[in-house]
Order: sequence, then C-alpha cells, then structure tokens
Amino acid sequence: METNMNNNQGYKSGFISIIGRPNVGKSTFLNRVIGQKIAIMSDKPQTTRNKVQGVLTLEDSQLIFIDTPGIHKPKHKLGDFMMKVAQNTLKEVDLVLFMVNAEEGFGRGEEFILEKFESIKTPVFLVINKIDQVHPDELLPIMESYKEKYSFKEIIPISALEGNNVDRLLDQIKGYLPEGPQFYPADQVTDHPERFIVSELIREKALHLTREEIPHSLAVLIDKMERRQDKDVINVMATIIVERDSQKGIVIGKQGSMLKEIGKRARIDIENLLGSKVFLELWVKVQKDWRNKASQLRDFGFREDDY
Repeated sequence: METNMNNNQGYKSGFISIIGRPNVGKSTFLNRVIGQKIAIMSDKPQTTRNKVQGVLTLEDSQLIFIDTPGIHKPKHKLGDFMMKVAQNTLKEVDLVLFMVNAEEGFGRGEEFILEKFESIKTPVFLVINKIDQVHPDELLPIMESYKEKYSFKEIIPISALEGNNVDRLLDQIKGYLPEGPQFYPADQVTDHPERFIVSELIREKALHLTREEIPHSLAVLIDKMERRQDKDVINVMATIIVERDSQKGIVIGKQGSMLKEIGKRARIDIENLLGSKVFLELWVKVQKDWRNKASQLRDFGFREDDY
C-alpha cells in the first residue's frame, strides 16, 4: 500500500472498527459516512463476512472504517472465521465503535461483546443507532443503563438511516485519532478490489429476493470481469454458490425468473459502482456443505492467514 504522507501539521488519521450484534446497522452507517454503497445491507443477520474498509478523506483527517462481521456464537467454520476477524480487529485499530440498536434491550449478545472489550486497551465509543425508531424520552434510560456496564469514552445516539447526529459522531472520532499520514488517495473509498464489491452486490440481491429460503449458504464467485475492447461495456460473469439442489431451484426460479431479477437489480448497482454499462451473466452451482470445508472457504476468499 502506497502511503501518501500529508504535510499538513496536525493532520489526523486512523482506523476505526465498527462492531456490534448482527443487524444493528453497521453497514448502513458505513455507507452513509462514505457516501456510496460499499457494504451490503440485508435484514438477515451476519450479512457481512469480511472486513470492509471504508475510507473517508476530509481536509484535516482521514478516517478508515472497518465494518466487522456481527459478533455471534459460531455454528460452523465460516462462523469461526467471522468471529476471528471481528475479535482480531479490536486490537489493531485506534478506536472502536460499539453499535447497538435503540429498539432492542441489553441482552446476552451485548454482554458477549462487552466481555471482549475487557482484554483490549483501545478506546470504545457507544453508538446507539436507530434513534428515529424510538421516542426521545426512551434514550436517556438506554444511555444510563450502558454507562453502568462499561466505561465508554463517549456515548452518542444516531440514526444511520436518516443521518441524525452522524456529523457530531465524526467530529468526536477525530478527537481521538492520532496525528498521522493520509494512507489512501483522497478519491479512494475502499481498499477492497472492485471484484469483491461486485460479488457482494450480487449476493445482496440474492439475499433480498430469496428471503428466508436461502440463508447464509450462499456465496458469489466472480469468474470473469473485463472491459470489451470495442465498446464501453464491462462483461461480468459470476457464479452463485448454494449448498443444496433445492436452493439452486429457488435461486433460478420458475423459467429462470428469480435469477433474471437478481441479475437485473445487481446490474444497476454494479453500473453505479463502475461508472460504465455492464453485461452481467449469472450461473448457479451446488457445493454441498461449503461453509464447513476449509478448502472451499479459502476458494471463496475467507483466508484466516490474512487476519
């Protein structure tokens, strides 16, 4: 990674981990801050599988956000991998944002995460998200209850969806970052290659459209991504991986209708990402029990040695 040393005295930069139970709005927050879609959003828990870095470059600072997989008790090798990613991230960053859902009470999940903080020295902010969903009078009791459980450096209520209080949170974050260089070029918004984001956009549409019928037994591999020489068109060929033949039938749909709709919706987001027309071809393939096979997890980009 090329480091662009910024000569401005007092320039701040640092890495911020966003952590919390599944489905508290971490990806919504990241996309709001960065200003474009780099993390997929779904109403299904554990949608985020890899660390997603979002880069926000301001005049006086560069904030590098890491959206970790939602912390949960693992049920398979993929779950183990996701938990290792989330826990290792806590020790590597300058600041941790512990995000909770204002609509949900303190539970075993939050307790499980707070236990992880006992072994780190990194400052932790409590970010209470989805305040647009609760009455303002309910906020103070929520804040007070968390104050008793951990010594947070700051407690900030926000609505990632509506944007409420997000600027204030960013100002508070800057106050805790060290002086440092601009690590990424000003126009770079993520460190993930485009192929990864394209695969995530396809996976998001498949998750949305199949609802409860296809859980996390779904992965997307980009087989080919290249620009046509004669036209301003990018060819994307991708395979959707499922675990069972019955799931393959659901993803394809009657006379290919589901697969066609997944492709149609994904293509719109991919064209916005790449700034070019896209020709998208999708296939569906069964890889039985892939989430429990280390070799297949590696093939799909889940590499433990990267973390």
